[in-house]
Amino acid sequence: MVLERFSLAAERIAQIAERAEVPQPFDEYFQRTAAFILQIKEMFGEISEGRTKTYSLEKWQQVNRALYGDILPEHYETSYGNPAYAVETLGEVHGRILSFLYAEIRSMIPAAFEGDLADITSLCELFIEVYNCFEGEALPTYRQIQQIVYWHVSDYADQLGEDHIRRAIDPSMDFAVRIIMESDLTDLRYLYTYGEYVSENELQTAAFLNSLPQEEIDRMASVYTEGYRIGFILGKKDLSKKKTVNIRYRLGFERMIRKAVENFAQMGLQPVIYRAAAHSVNRRQHERIGYFGAIPNKQFDYDHKGDGAIYLDRAFMERKLGVMRTVYEKYKELANVHAGPAVVETFGEIPFVPESKAAAYHLSEKQQKLAVELANETMQITNRYIRGDERSFTIIAFPVPEIGGDFEDIFRETVKINTLDYQLYRRIQQTIIDTLDMGVQVHIVGAGGNHTDLTVQLPKLKDPEKETLFENCVADVNIPVGEVFTSPKLAGTNGRLHVTKVYLNELCYHNLDIIFTDGMITGYSCTNFDSEEENKNYVRENVLFHHDTLPMGEFAIGTNTTAYVMAEKYQIGDKLPILIAEKMGPHFAVGDTCYSWAEDTAVFNPDGKEIIARDNEVSLLRKTDASKAYFGCHTDITIPYHELALIEVITAEGRHIPVIADGRFVLPGCEELNRPLLFAQPQTPAV
Repeated sequence: MVLERFSLAAERIAQIAERAEVPQPFDEYFQRTAAFILQIKEMFGEISEGRTKTYSLEKWQQVNRALYGDILPEHYETSYGNPAYAVETLGEVHGRILSFLYAEIRSMIPAAFEGDLADITSLCELFIEVYNCFEGEALPTYRQIQQIVYWHVSDYADQLGEDHIRRAIDPSMDFAVRIIMESDLTDLRYLYTYGEYVSENELQTAAFLNSLPQEEIDRMASVYTEGYRIGFILGKKDLSKKKTVNIRYRLGFERMIRKAVENFAQMGLQPVIYRAAAHSVNRRQHERIGYFGAIPNKQFDYDHKGDGAIYLDRAFMERKLGVMRTVYEKYKELANVHAGPAVVETFGEIPFVPESKAAAYHLSEKQQKLAVELANETMQITNRYIRGDERSFTIIAFPVPEIGGDFEDIFRETVKINTLDYQLYRRIQQTIIDTLDMGVQVHIVGAGGNHTDLTVQLPKLKDPEKETLFENCVADVNIPVGEVFTSPKLAGTNGRLHVTKVYLNELCYHNLDIIFTDGMITGYSCTNFDSEEENKNYVRENVLFHHDTLPMGEFAIGTNTTAYVMAEKYQIGDKLPILIAEKMGPHFAVGDTCYSWAEDTAVFNPDGKEIIARDNEVSLLRKTDASKAYFGCHTDITIPYHELALIEVITAEGRHIPVIADGRFVLPGCEELNRPLLFAQPQTPAV
């Protein structure tokens, strides 16, 4: 049935590619888009008939470039994937939504490589239905096209929703696993068999990992998988009840991932490895969650992060949630034995500062509220089947070659950072925690161009002999070592958080400025754009994720001065991921606490004390209404040591005990942390 539908659709699309019988300028749009679909049809045939097995590396590179070339930065100004160009050439009424259609059709690429003919066919039929509207005497209205898109997305919500959830929990969906475990990883042609865009980053990373001795690969993989296992032990969660682990990584790391799969197998875990979502209905704005290759054009992703504005209404939201409930119930046994994600992050790419385009879709205020509601409900459904108090995670990060000519040295330094002395940091961090537990507040003040002046309120300990406020975070779920963190009390947490330059979720912020009143965000801005309105919208969309406000979900003090020195030595502070950057100074998370969905599970430090600061006034609302307790985001914002004048603990008696002064640890017992700093040259704060 699908094959017959595909054949009919392909025949019609071939006719459009040859001659689009629609008015100008739409003829060129439909012909170019039809030609791309025929390119996908040819690719699907080459793969399904096995001819790609004989492709040379040069042939694969040519094919890969042809599939992604149109949206690469050098071609993007005249690409229909660019909503600004689409609106300019096709008009205000039709340009924006036809740009969405073009972007959605590009999700045919992974479908072709995975042999998903049903997905390809449904998009072909959507394209033809929209094309048919332009064949009449009068041009279609926006509403006509919008309704076609709306019902297409709604009708295929069942299929897309089931596929998306199954890929996250079902080990039989093993497309990527087979590439990792069965390919000759010394033959770099394997990178192209995913269907992802492949750049020099992926090629050089894979080649570099191939140059390392097996002992080094084993060491990298063991730190990663042991961190995952230890996370279950420290969280007092039973790993033996679990059967699957979700591995997330970037192409090029397959040699390490292969060893990790073997390590996880010894723990009784099978891998589930899914691709970052290609369809707009499954994406979370511009972020990529899953495995992925190079990002062909971050501006393209950013331009289409709001495409849900076409179809997001309450009826669609209820349909999507209904599909989620049905699918999770259908696969509840698989969900129940899923242990959580093990993530390999990368860093080193040139920081991306997006252009905000009026031609791109943006959620209305009403849709923003629906998006928040949808995210909350999605979390609740997921947590019902993959229980937060039974799952864990781990995250580790490595550089990619784009970081510069020192890539190999930085990579080796990163391995060193990821394997620092666990016992040494645990002991020093316990000294810091013992001091913090004496306080009722912590006062943080910025230095130089940093205007932070913030007071964090601490919960009260009832039994200091058995309880503590801060978690002693060493190298388990959150690699590398180097922080102590807590969920602060919101009432009494007041002041200004400022950082001159920070890189969050692949976006760069200049002079990020956030005001807290009783722990809640009451003001925010940055200086990325000329317009204050644009700056506020940028922060609201990408830090607050459309929420009117967020609580301070975490306060932490990073202790990894070795990582800081690496950043200073190679001048890569703006390229480090938050995973490492958060260990290089105090950081503050906006959104959920670190314990979200698992607040009632007791957590203990290595000294045996229970960490009792797992809640705040907002997360406690879960006891009556979970939709008001969680936000589905947790964004860490770090003040680097060179922008820090003071961190001091204030006790109930009014004593002020400094922990850090002028960027150095001054608390007795922490002297070892300053040794690496002796060799660091302070950066000039970015403005």
